[in-house]
Amino acid sequence: MPAYSFEALDAQGHTRKGTIEADNARAARSLLRSQALVPMAVSLVAAGASDELQGGSGSWLSRPTLSSTGLAIWTRQLSGLVTAGLPIERALAALADETDDARQHHLMAALRAEVNAGSTFARALAQHPREFSDIFCAVIGAGESSGSLGPVLERLADDLEARQALQSKLIGAALYPAIVTLVAMAIVLFLVSYVVPQVASVFAGTKRALPMLTVAMLTVSDAVRHYGWAILCALMAGIVLFRTALRNPAMRERFDAWWLHLPLIGRMARSYNAARFAGTLAMLAGAGVPILKALQAAAETLNNRAMRADAMDALVLVREGAPLASALAQKKRFPGLVSMFARLGEQTGQLPVMLQRAATQLSTEVQRRAMNLATILEPLLIVAMGLIVMLIVLAVLMPIIQLNQFVK
Repeated sequence: MPAYSFEALDAQGHTRKGTIEADNARAARSLLRSQALVPMAVSLVAAGASDELQGGSGSWLSRPTLSSTGLAIWTRQLSGLVTAGLPIERALAALADETDDARQHHLMAALRAEVNAGSTFARALAQHPREFSDIFCAVIGAGESSGSLGPVLERLADDLEARQALQSKLIGAALYPAIVTLVAMAIVLFLVSYVVPQVASVFAGTKRALPMLTVAMLTVSDAVRHYGWAILCALMAGIVLFRTALRNPAMRERFDAWWLHLPLIGRMARSYNAARFAGTLAMLAGAGVPILKALQAAAETLNNRAMRADAMDALVLVREGAPLASALAQKKRFPGLVSMFARLGEQTGQLPVMLQRAATQLSTEVQRRAMNLATILEPLLIVAMGLIVMLIVLAVLMPIIQLNQFVK
């Protein structure tokens, strides 16, 4: 049964908006009148309608209806309903009734309308690319084709939750050092731009040579006070130019390749991208997606363009008949753990299981390295802040000490 979005007036004259299911627009208006509502506008919720209700699919100000966390929760709920034996349209109706978010309700209604119209669930999801990625739709399509949509949804929910947990831990590890850095910069700027000039003005009339450290600090203070906005604008312009340069594919690939060679951060970036690649490939292969299509989809999830290029080269080798393990082993940017587990999976006929184990081990390594890096950075940042503040204090105190000695 198709869904219709409506705008109606209640008995108090208040405007009410929502969705309603009916055989046609006339039946939808009749249902609204039976609920003591006066219909003002009734329109069919079809493909793309939910994007219009969200402010337009091309609007950069609009945000997706389902966040990364919300998508994982929604997939888990849908998995439970489908595994319990509910048809997909009834499961979508149940999720639409449970949500309090009008945008999610419209999205569920649009999906159900597409399914009731004869479309497959994967094709209905593909009508909303801002909400559901190509990989998400490919996994759902494979689950529908194999008749195991429930287990596939459960596996997809596990992958989304694991990825969300990894990102949360990485953000948590970087949060404290970032806060310490911002606070330190604010304190130093305040001392340099306000405290140092106030103290230095006391010694302006003494006509005595100031210590070298004080002179250097006053020079920095004058530069910050007189050219601070120009320095800030130049810094912002440099960031904009840098981001513009990275839009060039060749430049972005060279930068990403250089990033992988950085100490500590580079190795962590390699492991993070390899874990994402192996996890996505394991999920797609386990759902029954052909290996070439799964390889291409997994390569497109890589944020690092250099590793993405290596993955696409491995795809070419596999298409020409090479085993997946040997194709990945030729790409040195991928950790050897991926090719090793891929070889074990090909030998035992359990490629998805082995790739998932590789992804789990790499994710664990990324978390461990991130925690170690945060543990090292925290005291280093505090020590660096203490040294800078000490230099500022010395620059202020040295003229005072020198003046006391002169008076004696």
